[in-house]
Amino acid sequence: MRVCFQRQRRRNGVRLRRGILLQRMCSLQLRRLRPLTKMNNPIKIGTRGSKLALWQANWVKSALEKKSPSAPVELIIIKTQGDKILDVPLARVGGKGLFVKEIEQALLTRRIDIAVHSMKDMPADIPQGLCIGAIPERENPGDVFISRSGDGFRKLAKGSVIGTSSLRRGAQLRHARPDIVIRSIRGNLDTRLKKLESENFDALVLAAAGVKRLNLEHRITEYLDSTIMLPAIGQGALCIETRKDDPIVGPLVASLDHAATRIVVAGERAFLNRLEGGCQVPIAGHGRISEKQLVLTGLVAEIDGSRVIKGEKSGPLDSSETIGIDLAEELLAGGADKILDKLKSIAPEGYES
Repeated sequence: MRVCFQRQRRRNGVRLRRGILLQRMCSLQLRRLRPLTKMNNPIKIGTRGSKLALWQANWVKSALEKKSPSAPVELIIIKTQGDKILDVPLARVGGKGLFVKEIEQALLTRRIDIAVHSMKDMPADIPQGLCIGAIPERENPGDVFISRSGDGFRKLAKGSVIGTSSLRRGAQLRHARPDIVIRSIRGNLDTRLKKLESENFDALVLAAAGVKRLNLEHRITEYLDSTIMLPAIGQGALCIETRKDDPIVGPLVASLDHAATRIVVAGERAFLNRLEGGCQVPIAGHGRISEKQLVLTGLVAEIDGSRVIKGEKSGPLDSSETIGIDLAEELLAGGADKILDKLKSIAPEGYES
């Protein structure tokens, strides 16, 4: 049975290599397309309606307008399934795709021309006919700790309640501090900050990028070091999704691509895809460029934090996907396969990534 499972993983590894390369080729191909000199219709950007999502979409709108002042751009707010389901952990109802499916459908049916997502919300598979047109320069990819008392993570009292809707965060927090209590919390960033006060949480852990983008840095108690809290795959990066080979929007969007960020994110996503991970599994990964090499760190953890399998690999920048896959293989061989098999066989309590 295990041999069959390993063979399936190897087959998936080949498929993932092809899929990731196609995503990259799509962006390169779009750069070669020539935009039309005049745009009669506005470029429509699809986005979720939260403050953070709107900030991200407006950032893309402003960037496009600077690149092509004659091109009118407007926002179309789309409510996703993930926005509607607020009382059930996401891992129980479908995970990452819940925040992007409706927006991708609007892109496929030409209701919109561009979709703006948080990269960490993107599933492994991109629908036929769509591609990742650009990944702009990344914001801080780490996590921040916000406590009511002002005490840092290490100084928080025993039995303190930390709110997070992330299996990844919960596992790493429990691993570092088995004496604390993790309680699920849902909602956008503003809602979670309100719940910190109203629902008796002692602290929250949130993505640094979202807090910074909404000018809420004054609420941060501390930035969590990556030795305590390794980020989610793609955290801090935006994903601008377009229709493949769009002769008008494609080249304009491609001009927003940040080559170094794309390389790093490609490695992280290859790592995640090889592990076949999603919201139901505590997986973390973070890449950085050092001395013209990609350095990629990844981990797989038990939900209760009792076991964390962590590794690091580095290599040439043009081999980012291979580095991600190789790191995943190393962790699988080191016992991550057993953790993943167990988690896939049970119904998780469920959190976000």
